[in-house]
Amino acid sequence: MNTKYENLPAMDGNIVYIRRVERDQLPAEVTSQLADLDSVYALHGVDGERLALVTDRRTAFALAAQNELTAVSVH
Repeated sequence: MNTKYENLPAMDGNIVYIRRVERDQLPAEVTSQLADLDSVYALHGVDGERLALVTDRRTAFALAAQNELTAVSVH
């Protein structure tokens, strides 16, 4: 189906994707700093590059907002 949608946000690089990352998907040097956390939240740029890791979803969205980025949740 090809449907044109009007008024979608522009993909100008100001978008970050937020997703949950399980502990076992991270390198050892990161997991050694996680204490008792089973997962963290990652912020990724539009090119897929991991920009940051934070302890919870709320913090991920706050970090995006503080940096004037539009956050999109990814599953």
